[in-house]
Amino acid sequence: MTNTPRTLFRLDYGGKIEREIARIIASFEENKFDIQHYPQRWLAIKLLESDADILERVQAMPNGAQVITLAQQGAEKIKSMLGDEVDMLTADHRYGYINGVVRQALHRPHIDRITLTDRVDDIVTHKWFGLPFFFAIMYVMFRLVIDVSAPFLDWTDAVINGPIAHLFSYLLNLVLAPAWIHSLIIDGIVAGVGGVLVFVPGLLILYFFLALLEDSGYMSRAAFVMDRFMRVVGLHGKSFIPMILGFGCAVPAIYATRTIASRRDRILTALLVPLMSCSARLPVYVVFGLAFFGTHAGTVIWAMYALGILIAMLSGMVFTRTLLKPDASSAFVLELPPYRQPSLKSVLIHMWENTREFVRKAGTVIFAASVIMWLLLNLPWGVSNQRDSYFGIVSSAISPVFAPLGFDSWETGGALVTGFIAKEIVVSTMSLIYIGGEEAAPVEPTTFSEDLIGIGQGFVEATINSGRILLNIIPGVNLVDEEKEAENTALSNALREHFTPLSAVSMLVFVLLYVPCVATLGAIKHEFGTSWAVTSAVYQTAVAWVVAFVVYQGGKLLGFG
Repeated sequence: MTNTPRTLFRLDYGGKIEREIARIIASFEENKFDIQHYPQRWLAIKLLESDADILERVQAMPNGAQVITLAQQGAEKIKSMLGDEVDMLTADHRYGYINGVVRQALHRPHIDRITLTDRVDDIVTHKWFGLPFFFAIMYVMFRLVIDVSAPFLDWTDAVINGPIAHLFSYLLNLVLAPAWIHSLIIDGIVAGVGGVLVFVPGLLILYFFLALLEDSGYMSRAAFVMDRFMRVVGLHGKSFIPMILGFGCAVPAIYATRTIASRRDRILTALLVPLMSCSARLPVYVVFGLAFFGTHAGTVIWAMYALGILIAMLSGMVFTRTLLKPDASSAFVLELPPYRQPSLKSVLIHMWENTREFVRKAGTVIFAASVIMWLLLNLPWGVSNQRDSYFGIVSSAISPVFAPLGFDSWETGGALVTGFIAKEIVVSTMSLIYIGGEEAAPVEPTTFSEDLIGIGQGFVEATINSGRILLNIIPGVNLVDEEKEAENTALSNALREHFTPLSAVSMLVFVLLYVPCVATLGAIKHEFGTSWAVTSAVYQTAVAWVVAFVVYQGGKLLGFG
């Protein structure tokens, strides 16, 4: 008789609470806090619940005060977003799980009492209709994200490359700054950071809709619907919850795998999460979508998200049959909460916090990358052709690898390399190369008040146009001239000279699938070790090259080239 190792049960308390639990657990190591004989997860939950006895014990430990402060901040954040104390919320989740187990284990006499939730669930969790309904919801969401945000994207691009660039230029001329300082700030920082900040309106709308789906109760239905689909790759529906979080950012999604009991399931889920199209890739999709697909950009972007899910499923099937063969299957118990009206405050906080993190990254990582990129593009000092710079030489050396994929220019190869740091930097690098190096067209001088008036007028026009697009959803309402070509960002216009529609699609597929960013690989290494982080980087890059090759070469054979 052999003893099989017992896996610890972990109850999923929902995305917002789980994120704070993961943050507190991480702080134990950061603060070198000796948790003694307490289980990490249990202790983190008790700190969030403000358990008086635990708080007293932790306060007496070295570095305990810092951990308690972080836990109290997390508890306040949860209360402000969900409107209740953490101990009440965790108790609700525990009783909800118990209720789910009882419903599965206990047969009660049939009571003919069908609620509105039951009627809706008959459709959205249907055996055959549930999955198409989920993809339809995602399609509508991404169409709205692109179409509704497009006027604000144009407005943001005009503000950054207009009044803001003019203001910096005026100030630099005022202090008689040398030409290289002028180039660093205008062609480097404004072009690099500004090229990414242009897409903040789209991210605001994306996070708004994701928060609506989560707070309304539909995300639990999505996990339930995907359970049968996930079983094909040796996982269950609970693994789909981290994958849904991966649409926002892969790093917290990797840590969210801690709610999965089996280590094998956790590793496999972590290997699939980076294939979910995170928000950092959205700027790349948008700029190429506007450049080559116009009003169909939303459809192309939805196709990228759907392709990510499909490739994740296929990759999971391969791993299940090779490196990660399934152990004993576990039951998937999920309590479906009743549908509820999302709290506007919670939705706005979720939207703001995630977008703020994106802007913070633009102000730090992308700022630093833009400065480094400008230096590499201008060294050796005084180089006249960017291709002869240090960056151009290295990029030219690797660009032949991408020739079978339809994009072998040194600019594209270099942008993909910098995307390893953060996917947003792909857009930042292209902005710096294609726009930063261009001679600015002469503009009529404007006063500060005229710029402010222009910004205000542009915002009002963008709001009106977005409202028209939103109302256009109503059948029979047509407030938008569909024949009118959408405006494009400066980068979208520049890309048309270097890509065809087919090579643009191949590029999007490669960006979707290739090596995760440094932060994601760091999270995988922290959770599962260096070998799995290396595995993730190698297999994703190989899959990206193969799929992009099939797309481009297949498209040429079909006559789309």
